[in-house]
Amino acid sequence: MFDDSDAEFHPCRPNQLNWAETNFFGFYNAEAHLNIGVYTLFRPNLGVVSSSICMNSQRALTPWGADFCDYQTALAIPDPRSLLDYELANSLHIRCTDPNRTWHITYDDGEGTSIDVHYRALMVPFDIHDPAQDPMCATGTEAGQFSWGTAYDGHFDQTGHFSGEVHLRGTRYAIDCVSTMDHSWGPRPERGKPNMSWLHAHFDEQTALHAILGFDAEKSDTELTLAHGYALDGGEMFGLAQGQGAVIRGPDRFADTLELEFKDSRGRDYVLSGQALTSFPWQCWPNMVAFNVLARWQFEGRTGFGEVQDFFELPKLNRLNNPHGVDSLAQSSAG
Repeated sequence: MFDDSDAEFHPCRPNQLNWAETNFFGFYNAEAHLNIGVYTLFRPNLGVVSSSICMNSQRALTPWGADFCDYQTALAIPDPRSLLDYELANSLHIRCTDPNRTWHITYDDGEGTSIDVHYRALMVPFDIHDPAQDPMCATGTEAGQFSWGTAYDGHFDQTGHFSGEVHLRGTRYAIDCVSTMDHSWGPRPERGKPNMSWLHAHFDEQTALHAILGFDAEKSDTELTLAHGYALDGGEMFGLAQGQGAVIRGPDRFADTLELEFKDSRGRDYVLSGQALTSFPWQCWPNMVAFNVLARWQFEGRTGFGEVQDFFELPKLNRLNNPHGVDSLAQSSAG
């Protein structure tokens, strides 16, 4: 279980040049199908931070098909170094006003696109490495030890309420939604990560589900297996003890429809179905693409919303999309 100090940077050895620490805040305007992601990836031993601010309401197959993207890398980490209050050269300002409970997120590109949003936690941080919180971790199985390589050596997810507004090239959109943020730290090389599906569904401040699922795209990118997750039920958090899912993918591997089944630590069952409303290839760092959709979810006669992020490394995608490889092409040319 985490405490207030875990809202800050975590210690790392000076020779761990690939050590990374991240903040992610994702929120949306359901009526407009507008999905917004604010992400920072710090490399403390290199002194740099990358930032992506993305907004999308489209069925976009390319970054330039989305409503808005601002990707910047190698921004200087501002001094004094603190995740409780930092402002980057791209104008992104994130201030944690109550550690692991409330944040204020602002951004202004100077050309009509801006963010002014507050986040309020609805639960304690969910520690994927704490068997007292996470029944999957307690099993000691390979799935329960999933840590996305070493990128999630430290990691928590947390559901909360986002409120405020964004402007997209001058058009205002109100933000009033329940969604999920996360914070991660650990060595994060830019190659070698397994596939991962990070997804959530929100119905109100009392009801939400979040799950990290694994899949092996070399064998099947349609079968999902639970690694970690929780249900927010009646305002109380319960770790997920079992789960699986099936996804039908549309163009370029984006999830189109999903069917999920979970059981929490009490034995309560959850059966959800999701339908993609948007698509967007999020390039969160070099060599990695997350096939993101904002989904509409159905659960026990209720409608909710949440994001699906399916992660693939580019070299793996190259291999999947060109299965015969260079040797086969060379032989074909020779023939």
